[in-house]
Amino acid sequence: MLGLKPQQYWLPEGGAQALALKGVAELVNEIDVAYDILCVPCGTGATLAGIIEAVPDQVSGMGFAALKNAEFLHTDVESLLPRPCTNWQINHNYHFGGFAKTSAELMAFIADFEFKTGIPLEPVYTGKMMYAVYDLIAKQSFKPGQRIIAVHTGGLQGKRGFTA
Repeated sequence: MLGLKPQQYWLPEGGAQALALKGVAELVNEIDVAYDILCVPCGTGATLAGIIEAVPDQVSGMGFAALKNAEFLHTDVESLLPRPCTNWQINHNYHFGGFAKTSAELMAFIADFEFKTGIPLEPVYTGKMMYAVYDLIAKQSFKPGQRIIAVHTGGLQGKRGFTA
């Protein structure tokens, strides 16, 4: 086994550890418009935990699970939080069959979204979240007048191997 050197720091898969919350807090602090809901895709839940810790109590953090059967995420997110919080939820309805699984409907949404906005999406995390947000808006699942921010977490390398 290799020994760690003083200048090395190993991160767990997905960055799921308490220090990740600090980086996400910086992202939240850069938002300079009023909002009610902050949405992020969820793999390990670390980004959502950072959002929850950083947003004001009246703002809701909403995660969208990219994994099927990911009910464990709730416990994982809670374990990362330094204090109990109630202003968050994880939606498990838009995983499209599981991690890196897609459907023709999801891929068509991504292609249309990219065409209309010029913003690239990948189908592993952010594409699923954006599909969910648009679908929930269409279903009038949010209160009228609520301001929603969806965070594009990158991951565009995850688009390789998928065709729209």
